[in-house]
Amino acid sequence: MSTEKTSPSQSGGDGPTGRPGRRTPLIVAAVAIVAALGIVAAVGLGDDTKDTASSGVAQIEGVTEKTRAATVLDRPFTKPDLVLTDTKGERYDLRERTKGKATLIYFGYTNCPDVCPLTMSNIAIAKKQLPQADQDKLQVVFVTTDPERDTAASLAKWLPGFGDASFTGLTGDFSAIQAGARSIGIGIDPPKKEKDGTVVSMHGAQVVAFSPTTDQGYVLYGEDATVDDYAKDLPKIIKGENP
Repeated sequence: MSTEKTSPSQSGGDGPTGRPGRRTPLIVAAVAIVAALGIVAAVGLGDDTKDTASSGVAQIEGVTEKTRAATVLDRPFTKPDLVLTDTKGERYDLRERTKGKATLIYFGYTNCPDVCPLTMSNIAIAKKQLPQADQDKLQVVFVTTDPERDTAASLAKWLPGFGDASFTGLTGDFSAIQAGARSIGIGIDPPKKEKDGTVVSMHGAQVVAFSPTTDQGYVLYGEDATVDDYAKDLPKIIKGENP
């Protein structure tokens, strides 16, 4: 998981302000579990002075292919059964509204100091490089991991800052969001306030791509995925092909 702190003054983020500096070194680890899920990926804290074994990184198992940024899963995830609230304050059934559409799902929060805005910005820039017809076929869904602060109104204010009005922002009950994230191998914890007033939020930083032909999540991106990585892969994802 990534551990990210925000001060009380950062509450209700006003949108991206470029590419914030990284506050902690992050590494991506994929962990195999004994269940039908097949693959669970987690983002953990890294330490440049430690080797792989001491930092708790597991080897990736059960994948058919691994490129520079994308991990193609041997056993894809089922789309989360989530019914939440969108930026208009309306009910949003994730499975129903994204059925038959290429969909990228990311769990994060608006007060995130680095990884979340960078990930959303990379996706937005890459998407704009596609022909308009392909852009229209791709859905990008941002699900907050901090629903107490990320209301429908605050998401509606934050998401347009990435320059793509089609991005969907969802908020709702934390326990439902947590269960939905876990169903696709992403761990999130409730935000915690420390004695100094800072808020600590821990969440997996993966983006999961779902096929328009099967509605299954078959491609996993870590927080190190670049604009070029997404730009290269999105045309194939939109067609339901492996990148």
